[in-house]
Amino acid sequence: QVHLQESGPGLVKPSQTLSLTCTVSGASITTIYYYWTWIRQSPGKGLEWMGAVGYTGLAYYNPSLKGRISISRDTSNNQFTLQLSSVTPEDTAVYYCVRAVYGLPWDWGQGTQVTVSS
Repeated sequence: QVHLQESGPGLVKPSQTLSLTCTVSGASITTIYYYWTWIRQSPGKGLEWMGAVGYTGLAYYNPSLKGRISISRDTSNNQFTLQLSSVTPEDTAVYYCVRAVYGLPWDWGQGTQVTVSS
């Protein structure tokens, strides 16, 4: 059974960088065809695919976030990390880390609330 757990601060000030880590158990983040993904849901809005890091280590990003987003992985600890810079209150959301298999979301973390506020 694959388990994903998000961790990071729940409150970030505007203009700062949001940083979240997802710790994975039950599967290796280097397994072929797995894409380790960040998805968020802002209040009153639908799910937004933010980006993913693949089994090769190559990262893919939502064009609407490009320039602010970075996703990396730590294979020694089986973790992957989201960094989102220059945050505004519009980045307030529940952030989920997700394992995607053949492009489809398969396993989800429980989600973590991040609020951007001074």
